[in-house]
Amino acid sequence: MTRKQLDLQQTIILSGGIGDFSTDSFKTSPTKFALSFDLNSGSYPSSIEALNKILIRFGRMELPGKDHVETYLRHLTRRNRRPKTLYSRWGAIVIFLGMIRDNGKICLEEITRRDVEAFIEHEQDRGNKITTIRTSLVSVQAFLRYLVEEGIVSPDVFGRRIRLQLPERLPRAMDPDDFSKLLSVIDDTRDRAMILMLLRTGMRIGEVLTTKVLDVNLKEHRIEIYEAEKNRLGRVVYISDDAMDALKAWLKMRDSHKEFLFYARGRKAMSYSTARLVFVNYLQKAGLIHKGYTVHTLRHTFATELLNARMPLECLQVLMGHRCIEETQRYARLTDKTREEEYFKAMSRIEGRNSDGDDRRDHALEAVFETEKLLAEYREELSEHH
Repeated sequence: MTRKQLDLQQTIILSGGIGDFSTDSFKTSPTKFALSFDLNSGSYPSSIEALNKILIRFGRMELPGKDHVETYLRHLTRRNRRPKTLYSRWGAIVIFLGMIRDNGKICLEEITRRDVEAFIEHEQDRGNKITTIRTSLVSVQAFLRYLVEEGIVSPDVFGRRIRLQLPERLPRAMDPDDFSKLLSVIDDTRDRAMILMLLRTGMRIGEVLTTKVLDVNLKEHRIEIYEAEKNRLGRVVYISDDAMDALKAWLKMRDSHKEFLFYARGRKAMSYSTARLVFVNYLQKAGLIHKGYTVHTLRHTFATELLNARMPLECLQVLMGHRCIEETQRYARLTDKTREEEYFKAMSRIEGRNSDGDDRRDHALEAVFETEKLLAEYREELSEHH
């Protein structure tokens, strides 16, 4: 199987697009697989519905430990895990079990720590990014931890902790001039409202797309997010004046019978792929496609601009919906104006931009004045004792 087929295989597993997991599936055109996806239906399945779909597809696969996997997935469903989480966990487990099956193991009791290490190497060989590998590893380890608790797998499988070194990338914000260019080419009322909402509220794209009209309080300029897309942490975000103007213009035009605030033409809602395509088309139109901006860049831009405007980190943390302040502190590294000013002051001295050595003389005078001040304080203390 080629790497392209493997990548398509994992995508189909995670998306729930086909029922069988075999190399024979790839004799069919990938385009035909795409026809089975109904991304724009506006129907958001419950965990029970997702579980039932997974189990139907899983029943057609020849993998070791299927009963234990089903029990684990039902365990996650009882804990009210999201459909997206179920698909993600299941997808990683299927690939892991397929690997140990191909290595000649027929039952889960045979799993060792070496199998976990082999899984990491397997994913690296496929060319996956380290962040993708880490996500898959977390899913596999969670499954194995459950098996250890059930007495199926030996605790030795966890031995010494496996750590994957992740790059500490800075969040990337959009240049203000670039955003002005982007806004200048948006001629659609819905799209302008959606993009300004992303920039001015800091909402994730999934949160914007699942926002209902009833969640918006126009009078108080706020949106109530009852359950965040990523960490299920509810919060309130606020709408700036320019975003509010764009939103009101869209509300006058939109179909009042639609439940969701933003929807695609002829649909009840809008999928992420549609929203992303809208954004990319405007980047192309503005001549910014080469900059590598994504929809999520707007969220980074929101945080960066607020920190530049001296908003306290604690306030930004709540607006961003971060559970840990450390997540928010990443933006502080990007927006530390004090450090920037001190750098250029120091470089100015190094490059000799202050004429005739005035800077050096200023420092010498400061040292003299400091010495005089200390001597005066010392004399005063002596006089008090005498």
